Amino acid sequence: MKLSRKVCVLGVGMTKFHKPGTFDYPALTKEAGEAALADAGVPYSAVEQAFVGYVYGDSTCGQRAVYQLGLTGIPVFNVNNNCSTGSTALLLAAQAIGGGSSECVLALGFEKMEKGSLGTKYGDRTNPLDRHMLVMMDIQGFQPAPPAAQMFGGAGREHMQKYGTTKEQLAKVASKNRRHAVDNERSQFRVASSVEEILASPMIFDPLTKFQCCPTTDGAAAAILCSEEFARAHGVSNPVMIEAIAMKTDFGTSFEPKSMIKMVGADLARAAADEVYRDAGLGPTDVQVIELHDCFTANELITYEALGLCGEGEAGKLISDDATTYGGRWVVNPSGGLLSKGHPLGATGLAQCFELNQQLRGLAGTRQVPDAKVALQHNLGLGGAAVVTMYRRG
Repeated sequence: MKLSRKVCVLGVGMTKFHKPGTFDYPALTKEAGEAALADAGVPYSAVEQAFVGYVYGDSTCGQRAVYQLGLTGIPVFNVNNNCSTGSTALLLAAQAIGGGSSECVLALGFEKMEKGSLGTKYGDRTNPLDRHMLVMMDIQGFQPAPPAAQMFGGAGREHMQKYGTTKEQLAKVASKNRRHAVDNERSQFRVASSVEEILASPMIFDPLTKFQCCPTTDGAAAAILCSEEFARAHGVSNPVMIEAIAMKTDFGTSFEPKSMIKMVGADLARAAADEVYRDAGLGPTDVQVIELHDCFTANELITYEALGLCGEGEAGKLISDDATTYGGRWVVNPSGGLLSKGHPLGATGLAQCFELNQQLRGLAGTRQVPDAKVALQHNLGLGGAAVVTMYRRG
C-alpha cells in the first residue's frame, strides 16, 4: 500500500495479558491507551481520530473504550476483522497519517474473552467461514475438536505429509516461544517447556497438543501514529517508521484446488509480504526481528515460508537449525508469541506492534534482539485477512 508521506510510531502501550475474566475492557483500554500517550509524550487532546479494534462486544465498545482517555468529540471507528483486528486498526490509522488527513491518531485494540475455545455467536445466519469449513470437510471431515485447531492442525498434517515435517519440529516452535516468554512480564504464561513436555501435553487435534494452541486471553494494546512533522515538533528526531503495510483477503486459491495450508491463509500472507517488500525496498534478509501469528505451532511453520524466510517445504529445517531464535538468522516472536503471551483477538496486532517498537528502540530488556533496526509483523484472521507490516528505525 503506497502512502503519500511517512508514518511514525510515536508511542506504544500494552497491558499484561490475563486469563479471561480478570478485568473489564474499559480498565484494560485505559491502561494501554494512557501508556501509549505517555510514551508518545502527547495529551489525548492531540489525537484527531481513533481506530478501535475488538471482536467480541457490542457495536460501540470502541467509543466506551476511549471515553476514559478523554471526551473530545473525535471520530471513533469500530474495527472487527477477526484475529487480525488489531493490525487492521493499525493499517487504518497508518492510512489516516500517510494519506494526510490527520497528524496524530490512536490505534487501540482490546478483547474480553470467554474461557474455552472460540465459537460462533450467531446460529441463525450464514457463518462467514462456511467456505473454509467446506474445504476442511472435503479433505479431512469434521471431528469433535475445536474447529480452529482442526483447521490449523489439518494444515500441519498436510505439511508433514508433503514435506516430511515432524511432530518434534512443530513442538520445538512452542518450546522456543515459551522460552522467549519467560522474560516478558506482560505474557500470560512465563514457564519454559521442553519439546518432550510440549508433546506430552493433552492432544487437542493431532498433531497439535494443548501447549501448541494459543490460550484465550483478556488484554489491550495501543499505538500513537503521527506524521514526521508532528514527531519533530514534539522533539522526536529518530522515531520508529512504518516503512510499508499491506492487507490481503482470500484469493480463489484459498478454496480451489483444495489445500488446508492455503485455506488457512498462506497465500494471503505471501501476497501481503511481497507487497510490503516491494513498497519498502527491503526483504526478509534485511530483517532482524519478527512477530508473527503463531495461533498454533503449525501456523508459525507455514508462515516462515509465506514470508520468504525459506523455500517451500523448508520450514521444518529452519526451526531444527535454530534459525528463528537468539543466535539464529532471525528472532521470531521474542515476546513469546500468541502461544505464550496469549491471544486477545482485537489486541494481538497492536501487541505485536508494541513488541517490535520496543525492540527497535532498544527497550526490550533481557529479550532484546541485538542490533535490531528492521522489524516485520504478520497478523492473520481467518475469514480472511492477513496484515503484514515493516518497521525501521535509523
